[in-house]
Amino acid sequence: MSDLPLVTVVLPVRNERTYIRGSLEAVLRQDYPADRLEIIVADGLSTDGTRETAASFNESHPSLRVIRNAGKIVPTGLNAAIAAARGAIVVRVDGHCEIATDYVSQCVRHLQAGAEAVGGPIETVGETFVARAIAAAMSSRFGVGDSAFRTTRGQTRLVDTVAFPAYPRAVLDRLGPFDEELVRNQDDEYNYRLRKHGGRVLLAASVRSRYFSRSSLTSLSRQYFQYGYWKVRVMQKHPRQMRARQFVPALFVLTLVTSLGAALLSAAPWWLFTSVAGTYLAMNLAASVSASGGRVATGLLLPIVFVILHVSYGCGFLSGLVAFANRWTGTKPGAGHRIPDTGPFFS
Repeated sequence: MSDLPLVTVVLPVRNERTYIRGSLEAVLRQDYPADRLEIIVADGLSTDGTRETAASFNESHPSLRVIRNAGKIVPTGLNAAIAAARGAIVVRVDGHCEIATDYVSQCVRHLQAGAEAVGGPIETVGETFVARAIAAAMSSRFGVGDSAFRTTRGQTRLVDTVAFPAYPRAVLDRLGPFDEELVRNQDDEYNYRLRKHGGRVLLAASVRSRYFSRSSLTSLSRQYFQYGYWKVRVMQKHPRQMRARQFVPALFVLTLVTSLGAALLSAAPWWLFTSVAGTYLAMNLAASVSASGGRVATGLLLPIVFVILHVSYGCGFLSGLVAFANRWTGTKPGAGHRIPDTGPFFS
């Protein structure tokens, strides 16, 4: 066992009191040798007792450390944790998820086979009526498009990005730190940088985790608004990273708003508004029936959840275009970060 690489599991968290205990217990249940496992929790100045809960594990598990993430957001937490990590492999885990008992060992296996990054499909689960509908929507292609780690099961293949990825430390040293400007979408940006430099991102069927969905429609709306908003900055830095599906929600919202506005001034444009809205409604209802899995209550709520996903993301993207309108000139891919060929994580 001594020849196995030391692995550091990093958890950037903030105000995750509800889920942090289960998340850490899942990490500590790994079948990977305990003496080859290091755990670093980067707490973003939580105000709900998350830090204290995480720190309580240290007494019985000295390999677990809690460090301070003064920046409060995920990329600053990741950078702080990785800078403190000793492992030859770094696995990023979310405070809102629970990884399978063989998650670390499976990641190590795939990385040793040649992948530069590896993650797996996530099972999105909900603990309440609303959360279950949200989980169903987030696992549906109609809800999230071709996001493979959310919608694919039983396949191992190369993809654009993954959730909760593992990287060899050497890869992290070559790519440099996560972009601390990106409150959201920092994984997408980082994995694009990796692929741009010849790396492979593997979605492995054997790397399994559960993600707990948002429990309210308000928090879901806020989450997807932020996804759309910060996707604009990723697009400005890496235009080739974009996929057609990522423009669809914004185009949908823009078409509805402009056609409705025109229709209020003249009867002629009503056909555009009604055709777009009617087509979307038909697709939404069909997708809701499919995604509900026969659960009537879930099926009744799903149309609303789908609307929130799409409209929130679309409005966020349009807002981002306005907010970052002055960032196009002089923007370069990876701007703000030098990508060294060699050297330490912070060089």
